[in-house]
Amino acid sequence: MTRQQHTEVEIACDESGSDGENLTGGNTDVFAHASVDVPLESAAAAIREIRDRIRSPAEEYKANHLLREKHRAVLEWLLAPSGPLHGRAYVHLTEKTFFMVERVVDLLLGDPAGAVPLCRAGAGAFGAERWKQFLAAANALLRVRGEAGADPGAPVDAFFRAVDALAEQAPELRDRDVADVLKLLGGARTRAADHRARLLAAPALIPVLNPLLPAIVGTAAYWSADGRAVVLVHDRQNMLTEERIEWLKAAARIDGLRLVVARDDTRVQLADFLAGIARSIASHELNGRGDATLTALLRPYVDTRSVWGDERSREQLFTPVRN
Repeated sequence: MTRQQHTEVEIACDESGSDGENLTGGNTDVFAHASVDVPLESAAAAIREIRDRIRSPAEEYKANHLLREKHRAVLEWLLAPSGPLHGRAYVHLTEKTFFMVERVVDLLLGDPAGAVPLCRAGAGAFGAERWKQFLAAANALLRVRGEAGADPGAPVDAFFRAVDALAEQAPELRDRDVADVLKLLGGARTRAADHRARLLAAPALIPVLNPLLPAIVGTAAYWSADGRAVVLVHDRQNMLTEERIEWLKAAARIDGLRLVVARDDTRVQLADFLAGIARSIASHELNGRGDATLTALLRPYVDTRSVWGDERSREQLFTPVRN
């Protein structure tokens, strides 16, 4: 059957954990983009069931309602194989620190592979303060908006000071791949300066640091894999301008992207719940505070192509349970 012969399907989407371009100093360390393929009637029934079970007077329910310990049974019901989302929902996760390091390494070296050993070393090898300064400097180098009145070249200088500080630890590192990456980064000043100059002259349509757009591309690829014509119905987001929506329609090969108010579409409300729940569960797992039961319930929904560098939590979040 050809793509044209398939019935058009609407996929409802929402995100959780957006801090704009601030990937290292924001309120969250994980970004989650969730999508659901649930009919309006079924979504409305699921929302009614959640409200009946929780019985909160709040007019608008959010993921935090389900994440409260007293509503644990409702959360487990929502994610369970017998629940309303199983087999009908998908979550793309982004570990923000890894995403940002991958971006800066790719930009300066033309290959993102060096981000893996660099993040693996991290604070444990370099010390918490040096690593924190490096991340902040990388974030500042890539972000569109700098500090008002600041020297345009300041982010470049600060980044290479941070690279030099990490390189001072190189003789003590057992992983020579890390030392090699730092050496290459140290020699990329001209490329960094050129990027910064271009960024200030004309900010790119697709910001390097924002994880939303690549997550939407991945979401569209998942739901259209069987040849279906896909229209995404997404909660309103400032990042989704008309120009970027047109770019997404071409890049993600979707038939459309329509913005709605979440409270007016029960399908988007379900995506909102799932995004917030997934972000919380993944963040706890990333920080060594994972709940084995909730992680196992989330795992079937998680995109294995998510942007995730932490090996320990990746094993928990992305590896199927073997019976």
